[in-house]
Amino acid sequence: MPAQTAAKDPATPKKARPKKAPGWTKALLAFGVVLLLLSASGLVASRYYLGKLTDNIQTTSSVLDDSTGKVESGKLPDGAMNLLMLGLDTRAGWEQKGEQSRSDTIMILHIAASHDQAYMISIPRDTMAQIPADKAMGFGGASAKINSAYAYGSMNGRGWTGGAKLATKAVKELTGINFDGVVVIDFDGFKGILEAMGGVYMCVDKDAWSSHYVIVNGKVEYAVGANPDNAPKNALWFRKGCRNMAPWEALEFSRIRHSANGDYDRQKHQQQLLRAMAKKATSNGILTNPGKVADILAAAGSSLKMDTHGVKVTDFLFGLKSLAAADLMPIKTNGGTFASIDGGQAESINDATRDLFAATAADKLPQFLGRHPEMLISDGTAAKS
Repeated sequence: MPAQTAAKDPATPKKARPKKAPGWTKALLAFGVVLLLLSASGLVASRYYLGKLTDNIQTTSSVLDDSTGKVESGKLPDGAMNLLMLGLDTRAGWEQKGEQSRSDTIMILHIAASHDQAYMISIPRDTMAQIPADKAMGFGGASAKINSAYAYGSMNGRGWTGGAKLATKAVKELTGINFDGVVVIDFDGFKGILEAMGGVYMCVDKDAWSSHYVIVNGKVEYAVGANPDNAPKNALWFRKGCRNMAPWEALEFSRIRHSANGDYDRQKHQQQLLRAMAKKATSNGILTNPGKVADILAAAGSSLKMDTHGVKVTDFLFGLKSLAAADLMPIKTNGGTFASIDGGQAESINDATRDLFAATAADKLPQFLGRHPEMLISDGTAAKS
């Protein structure tokens, strides 16, 4: 069945390749790579590989300030930490046209005070939010979807640092959470990382179809110019069940949003992919193969941009090495359903999600989730049964 077992990337003529790098994919890169590096065999090797990676990371100290982060100390916090990961929706030619990127993926990574447990919280991109004013930017504030904050901040040549700064302020305004680091992630190296890993093991919880690929004469092809609302007769289907997915398959499955819960299903699938990456990155097949580690670093390239709030990047990443053995707990917001407002053009945050944000800010997520187990997202293993 080609819809399930195709192992090769579908051949796509250059003119037919999509010009848009799907925004959600970019937020999946950072932590999988970090886990790989932190798990590399031994202290010396880890520091060596981290040094190789950080040579290519763009860094700044201008994103976080006293309004969005704790007081800068130049060392990793001893207690709980919160990282903000922003994945950009950037299209070819936008800079020439004066158009701006939006952070279509916004993910909070909460690290418990023990530094051995991590939680992933995705903020819906269509959430109506107050984008705070910033006098230095000449921005007077706005009521808009939260994914637009990055666009406002990056205008007038301010680039990724301005975009990340205003996006971080907007997330802080919405959630009440202070941040210890911000990561902005580009798409360039992501597919290469998955290819260097050799794909990942993923579970499909219910049949779903792709709006970007079709089956032609038994082969998977890119559907040029297509983005239908209903499955065409020759749609590429992902059938319920668990299997090893080729890199392009895993990316496409995580991109799917034509479902009952739309973007929330996509959030769930992207978090599944992140967990699958982390598991694969810490497997013996990766850790015992220096060549694979080198390939993954090469694929990552300059995809990462970071503000570590005054901490050296190597110290920041190496200080989280205990997370290599930790489980990543994905958490639902808004019960996994679209909380429609403004005629369905945007959504709001419900009371349970506000309580979730408060528990995150107070480092009380285990207690909160003990009372709200329904907010945990399954990793899809139930699809086996």
